[in-house]
Amino acid sequence: MASAPILGGTDTVTLDDAVFAAPFNGPLVHEVVVAELAARRQGTQSTKTRGDVSGGGAKPWRQKGTGRARVGSSRNPVWTGGGHAFALQPRHYTVKVNRKARRAALRAALSIHAERGTVAILDAAGLDAPSTKRGAELLAERLGGHVLLLVDQTQDVAAKTFRNLERVLVMPAHNVNVADVVRASTIVLSREALDAVTALATKPVRRGAAAEITEEAVA
Repeated sequence: MASAPILGGTDTVTLDDAVFAAPFNGPLVHEVVVAELAARRQGTQSTKTRGDVSGGGAKPWRQKGTGRARVGSSRNPVWTGGGHAFALQPRHYTVKVNRKARRAALRAALSIHAERGTVAILDAAGLDAPSTKRGAELLAERLGGHVLLLVDQTQDVAAKTFRNLERVLVMPAHNVNVADVVRASTIVLSREALDAVTALATKPVRRGAAAEITEEAVA
């Protein structure tokens, strides 16, 4: 059974094998990570086609007899000031991924961290006031790589204690996503966040239900 040490102490916390001892499925994790990263793209790029550029209504010169190349508009893509031939337009990059698959990928990513011993537990109750110095002391042995710290949305003191540390990403547990779990070299969870993540990763799914991974889902 997997376990994780408590930061700043000698005790350990037992992890749920259903979440932290699941088999790793590389293709599934890759599929979900690609979908989540795609959902973060704004898709607000916009350029003008030749029909959007003002002017160019009249033919610059007659078709024949001038010795110059024939041209129908001064706003064609070849001319300076013309429109784009293949203009970029606003679009979305969201990809539908089954909720069951997304949760399986989350369990697989968390299980790899548990197997490597890169999961730790934070006792948020021991933090009376925000202190970046105290946060650096607790993570002294784990700083250097990317640290993903998951807290409950009500644990403001814990969030403020760690949010200013370099390469430390503080995130509410209910917003956890596979891409950030895979990117992190260490995952730290408060006790409340551990319960929330465990419940999220093992929550039953209705048959045939699918989730569209959007920018809000991975925020």
